[in-house]
Amino acid sequence: MNRKRRHNVKERGLVRMLVALILCALTACQGNNSGAEDEGKVTKTPLVETGELVAVRSKALITPYLRRWGNLRVTWVEEHGKEVQAGDSVILLDPVDITRYILERETQLESEQASLDKMLINQANRDSETESTIRSDEATYELRKLELESSRFESERIRKIKELEFEQATIALRISRRRLEINKIVNENDIKIQQIRVEQIKKDIQMAWEAVPMLTVRTPIDGILQLDRRRGGQLIKVGDEVWRGNRMAMVPDLSQMKVRTFVNENDFLRVHKGQKVIVRLDALPEVPFEAEVSSMGLFCHPRDYNNPRQKGFDVELKLLVSDERLKTGMTVSCEFLEDE
Repeated sequence: MNRKRRHNVKERGLVRMLVALILCALTACQGNNSGAEDEGKVTKTPLVETGELVAVRSKALITPYLRRWGNLRVTWVEEHGKEVQAGDSVILLDPVDITRYILERETQLESEQASLDKMLINQANRDSETESTIRSDEATYELRKLELESSRFESERIRKIKELEFEQATIALRISRRRLEINKIVNENDIKIQQIRVEQIKKDIQMAWEAVPMLTVRTPIDGILQLDRRRGGQLIKVGDEVWRGNRMAMVPDLSQMKVRTFVNENDFLRVHKGQKVIVRLDALPEVPFEAEVSSMGLFCHPRDYNNPRQKGFDVELKLLVSDERLKTGMTVSCEFLEDE
């Protein structure tokens, strides 16, 4: 009995050893096959670049370009970073200079208008006097003409005197009529010049009144007010002088955002328009935001001009989602998804 038991134990041990050897052989074969498959695949390092969030639509608020006023003073400004709606007033500029100019020009307009009225009256009086002189000269002319005709039976001396008197009357009448024509031309020119002065002043006043509403700077779109900084790094505030044509603030619309990033020239062929991208905020890396490539730069240029050897292309990504956590200027990482 003991011999049979020992024989059975030996057989079981041999069977176990054979099973173990077979399993090892199968495992080794599978390992070799999977290794061959892995060798046939080419794995690429994921393309990840750093970028910055920018609003797709933003408007710059510019100091109004007023021809007669070089600089204006800020009298009120809305809070930096406040959400504003289209049409809201965000900056008020001091209207004192324009108001003073309007008062001065209105006073000058009254003076020039009075001069025009006086000129019209004086010209009418002079024309009336000239017409009276002409009528008198015409009567003298007719009288001398009759006297000349009546003197044909008089002596030669008397006829000569009458001829000279008639000639004087003719010359006087011609001069009077010529003077009237010249006075009309001069008067018309004087009136035109004075009317031009009056109209110019009226235009200046109208221009000044049209400039008054421009002193209230309003936002054309919904967004967030971002005031510009002065040379000292301080935001624009009440009392600051702003020059015409200079930017005072920006209003980005945060409802639609985009990313500006840069792709190295070695990875240029791995990026194309419409490609899907995963965007993650550096401040919130666990939350992915879907985006796609909206445009690519046509020129290769240095990423940093202090290091001209590192070149690449500018790339813009359009975010496919809207989120209140996305703010302009935030740093993001962009993972470009490879096409299968």
